[in-house]
Amino acid sequence: MYNAHIKTVAELPKVAKSFLKAFENDRVFAFYGKMGAGKTTFIKRLCRELGSADNITSPSFALINEYTTSDGTVVYHFDFYRIKNIAEAFDMGYEDYIYSGNYCFIEWPEKIEEILPDGVVEVRIEESEDGTRTISAQRL
Repeated sequence: MYNAHIKTVAELPKVAKSFLKAFENDRVFAFYGKMGAGKTTFIKRLCRELGSADNITSPSFALINEYTTSDGTVVYHFDFYRIKNIAEAFDMGYEDYIYSGNYCFIEWPEKIEEILPDGVVEVRIEESEDGTRTISAQRL
């Protein structure tokens, strides 16, 4: 189980680094949290820690963005908020990405929970009233 509390954006690099170290052998991450909780912001920082200099944005309309790290590794970033059913995930070739062995960061996994692979890391981001964030994660 991983837990971190973030009071300021300046703490993100340190938290992202410790998060990746805690899950260094994992590749598929399901990010849960309300709209505006910080899922995309944290994923952006994770991509930076992995060495990507790409423009990292939420793939809200494209469903998936692909980033490349400095060593040529590919990172996939999904946003399933707008899909209407599981068939759309299969139509986009979901399995090819998820089972590629590359990092896969999934926002709004609630929409595809029944097809998430075994061993996915469930990441929960919660925002407190004072604006601090709590990140908790565990391998399922």
